[in-house]
Amino acid sequence: MAPKATVDRLSQTLVVPAGPTPTGPLRLSWLDRYPTQMALMEVLDVYKPVRGMQKDPVKTIKHAVAEALVHYFPYAGRLAKSMDGEVHVLCEGQGVWFIEANASCALEDVDYLEYPLMMAKDELLPYPRPRLDPFEEEKLILLVQVTRFTCGGFVVGFRFRHAIADGTGQRQFKTAIGEIARGQDKPTIEAEWRRDAIPNPKNAPISHLPKPTNTHLQCLAIDISVDYINHFKNQYMEQTGQRCTTFEVLIAKAWQSRCRAINFAPGTVVNLSFSMNVRELLHHKLPASGGFYGNCYYIMRVSADSERVVNSSIVEIVEMIKDGKKRLPLEFAKWAKGELKVDPYQITSDYNTLLVSDWTRLGFAEVDYGWGPPTNVVPLTNLDYIATCIRVKPWAHKPGARLITQCVTAESVTAFHEGMVALDTLQQKGILARLLLQEILSFLLR
Repeated sequence: MAPKATVDRLSQTLVVPAGPTPTGPLRLSWLDRYPTQMALMEVLDVYKPVRGMQKDPVKTIKHAVAEALVHYFPYAGRLAKSMDGEVHVLCEGQGVWFIEANASCALEDVDYLEYPLMMAKDELLPYPRPRLDPFEEEKLILLVQVTRFTCGGFVVGFRFRHAIADGTGQRQFKTAIGEIARGQDKPTIEAEWRRDAIPNPKNAPISHLPKPTNTHLQCLAIDISVDYINHFKNQYMEQTGQRCTTFEVLIAKAWQSRCRAINFAPGTVVNLSFSMNVRELLHHKLPASGGFYGNCYYIMRVSADSERVVNSSIVEIVEMIKDGKKRLPLEFAKWAKGELKVDPYQITSDYNTLLVSDWTRLGFAEVDYGWGPPTNVVPLTNLDYIATCIRVKPWAHKPGARLITQCVTAESVTAFHEGMVALDTLQQKGILARLLLQEILSFLLR
């Protein structure tokens, strides 16, 4: 048995902006201040070694972070509260927490951090050692750890505060770091704060943070082939004359497979929630440069009776999802005016709700520090009681799609996985009927 892989944290420091930056408080938008945005999002980016590469990833990325912070200086600030209790960013160039580390093994030894993880995620994520005062740690906006592996590859672990940027904005910042690491003087796209562009509805309902439950959901990675995806896309085209996306097919299949695996009681209402970028709806307020990196999304919810989801075809479920998407302009406008009675941004631990996300559209898998794009992007979560399903970019040698799921309990994992890899039930029934007919004819002809 191979020895357990270990990580040695060599140093930790604050990386401050490489040049002068504005100081003082910065206002956050209504959506930035939403309670769930205070959480630190976590992700691991895995980079294979490059033959002949002489640069040190730690020094390269550390220098690039310092230069990028000149343009994205709020990341170097701290969360604070005004006299009236409103959260804002206090910019004094305090810096980003940065950790340098070495692993005792090669990336191949831990399967390039494929699921299930062969290393504890906390070894690769930037947790200050010794731990900071909890009150101080809650103010930090960004923490980075670069861990070298013996093969020459490395992993970049990020913990970033959702209040400063959504997924699209975080990709923009990471892309800026990559551009500088590869030799550019400054980012191609200049950062724009412009939080005043986001609506500030006076009467919009705000939900509390999701309540922890005793439900422990299991992580599962599922690779899905191009042929499998095209099977359902072709079905949709044949029956509707329209096209559908890979994401629509995958989340329709995940929603149905989950409902079948859990076997909800008759009459149970189940929900599918997914975030939608609303930058296009606010194009008249946002800068034309595309440099805005704050939170700018809306969570769309599609609800149905569980029996309907279980018994519908994938084509019919995709139609439900498309109908939900069509509601976006009207619903977002109503929310912006404070006319909605239900909070659309609520993240719930309700087992009836599945929260899905498409990371392939965020561009995390294209961030290049000079070693090429990452081999693997690993989304992480500490909340095993919130049902999630994330689409990430698969490895180059595994064309198709990959889903990272944490949406069913242990007793339902096998049924959920079998449902995900199976083709639609109607087709299966047709195949079984034809086989049975063949058996009957064969018996009669003996």
